[in-house]
Amino acid sequence: MEEYKQQFIEFMVRSNVLTFGDFVTKSGRKTPFFINTGNYSTGEQLARLGQYYAAAVRQNLGDAVDVLFGPAYKGIPLAVTTATALFGLHGQNVSFCFNRKEAKDHGEGGTLIGRKLRDGDRVVIVEDVTTAGTSVRESIPLLTGAAKITLAGLVVSVDRMERGTGPRSALQEIREDLGINAFAIVTLDEIIEHLHGRPIASKVVLDDRILKAIADYRAQYGALKA
Repeated sequence: MEEYKQQFIEFMVRSNVLTFGDFVTKSGRKTPFFINTGNYSTGEQLARLGQYYAAAVRQNLGDAVDVLFGPAYKGIPLAVTTATALFGLHGQNVSFCFNRKEAKDHGEGGTLIGRKLRDGDRVVIVEDVTTAGTSVRESIPLLTGAAKITLAGLVVSVDRMERGTGPRSALQEIREDLGINAFAIVTLDEIIEHLHGRPIASKVVLDDRILKAIADYRAQYGALKA
């Protein structure tokens, strides 16, 4: 596993974004692990988060990206910090834009803020996590309606590897149904590989009991293998 992925997994734990225990997801599923990206709250955390997103974009897309799009609201700071990291660490100067929840009917008007999309732009959607792909599906007509762009990819922080609207994962559905290169910084398999039995800040957060609970959860809700 790449070093940046290992660092990102530990970063999530130390930031109290990735936690283990007994939780209920928005969809009502009882889960032994939870990812709450709303717990990122400092400048340092946001700067480091952008570095991990940038590393994933570089690994999966290289230079084949012109614009990062952050769906409101959580995607906005993600697109900004990823663009900053791509330039600061890799010398890759990409643009970014994001949407308003409601179109503005005065001033400059419109729904998109930031880079005005142009024909031929290769756009990457930057999200935190996705479980049903709803935000992505809502973003597509907004982006393609602004210009004749190419949807070059979707990047999220974690692939939970569980069922979306059907037996496949949300990222699988997006890849196969929409033809978008959807990828994550890390997958649940990689989280398990790195964290099982490993102490973080002198504490093992993923022990045998939690591993068994995750296995049981995946037996019920896990997506079909790609």
